[in-house]
Amino acid sequence: MRDYRQFYINGQWVDPVTANDCEVINPATEEVCALISLGSAADVDRAVAAARQAFASFGRSSRQERLELLESCVAVYRKRYEEAAVAVREEMGAPQTFAMEEQADCGLGHLAEALRVLRDFEFEENMGNARVFHEPIGVCGLITPWNWPLNQIACKVAPALAVGCTMVLKPSEVAPLSAHIWSEILDEAGVPAGVYNMVNGDGPGVGTALSRHPEVDMMSFTGSTRAGVLVAQNAAPTVKRVAQELGGKSANIILDDADLEQAVTRGALHMFANSGQSCNAPSRMLVPAAKLAQAEEIAARAAASVVVGDPADANTTMGPVVSRLQFDRIQGLIETGIAEGARLVAGGPGLPAGTDRGYYVRPTVFSGATNQMTIAREEIFGPVLTMIPYDSEEEAIAIANDTVYGLAGYVQSGDLDHARRVAARIRAGNVKINGAFGGYAVPFGGYKQSGNGREWGIHGFTDFLEIKAVEGYEG
Repeated sequence: MRDYRQFYINGQWVDPVTANDCEVINPATEEVCALISLGSAADVDRAVAAARQAFASFGRSSRQERLELLESCVAVYRKRYEEAAVAVREEMGAPQTFAMEEQADCGLGHLAEALRVLRDFEFEENMGNARVFHEPIGVCGLITPWNWPLNQIACKVAPALAVGCTMVLKPSEVAPLSAHIWSEILDEAGVPAGVYNMVNGDGPGVGTALSRHPEVDMMSFTGSTRAGVLVAQNAAPTVKRVAQELGGKSANIILDDADLEQAVTRGALHMFANSGQSCNAPSRMLVPAAKLAQAEEIAARAAASVVVGDPADANTTMGPVVSRLQFDRIQGLIETGIAEGARLVAGGPGLPAGTDRGYYVRPTVFSGATNQMTIAREEIFGPVLTMIPYDSEEEAIAIANDTVYGLAGYVQSGDLDHARRVAARIRAGNVKINGAFGGYAVPFGGYKQSGNGREWGIHGFTDFLEIKAVEGYEG
């Protein structure tokens, strides 16, 4: 069992001010796999003080110094890549292949992308007789979730380091193992003391203290919309910047000219990836009404092809959901879908056949739903696909946009120009045509209640920078 009860503050592993042990549960076995400590406001004070002191020098570091630092981070991460993947498998149940090829790759991908962007980033520009400077904002509070732990840590920490910020990270207390390894990686890579700090804890104990802290200049938060509202409210009295990547209920529009077999299979399997625990998951599949029966058969076959089981088994394609709390919530929403009249095409409530422990959910497909049903409005955050028929393209676009969220959208079509026209009308921050992935340079973030600001690539630098205009600079 891992003992990760210390925090990383000012370049050292230190005990919490007050001991507050917390068990970390392996969701595949329901057994304790690690111990961490839940921090307090006193721990946050220590970490923020270290970050504030370090900013005095790191905020004025040279581009070359930061390039060398990121290069070192990349090199150490490569050495510990497999170890990071195993940690993700243990803490949140990601199948080993998925953890290696997707989850752990995100950490390396964002470090490498920040390094690429930093090489040519324009920190200064002339504007008339003024010189405009892009300067590091200062001390950053970073709060990350459990569903893509390394992705969300890396896409915040890497650009913050690249531009010269210092920071305090609060990873999810549900899945904190990979964050501990990440902290060891940065320590080994030679990140200066106080530049990067990590304090474990829950929202009320650490998240609130970090958001309220007067010496924190900005908050970057990824999580639920409900929690994001609380972060913004706590940050408001100190008028700090708040960047948020929140929930989603993304629509996947299958256009009439799409290859139905390919589009429905791809959409369903994407929904079941990561056990449905992705904020940008294509959870609402919009299908031409005349093709709904055929689409249901395809989706049912896709669900049946998913291998649910032990994340350590190379054949497993879907592991458990992260916790008992998540399992119970998902089961309740599946029951609600049945009660509200949606037609169950695959899966349903209860554990998969042959499973007697672990937080496993059956890959589930509902059809014949309306966009007003609970399963079409609420973010289920589990392997549950909701199929909604439409009669016209205009209706499909209206349904896609009829949500408080706007994180992602999907369009499937055999005609690229057609897909582009529909994508242009979806009110979301990220739209994928025919399952494309643009890589780590593409901005990620949402419209409406899915958040504000953007992460990834050059756009991920923006939230960590202030703009200073010096007029008369040219004389």
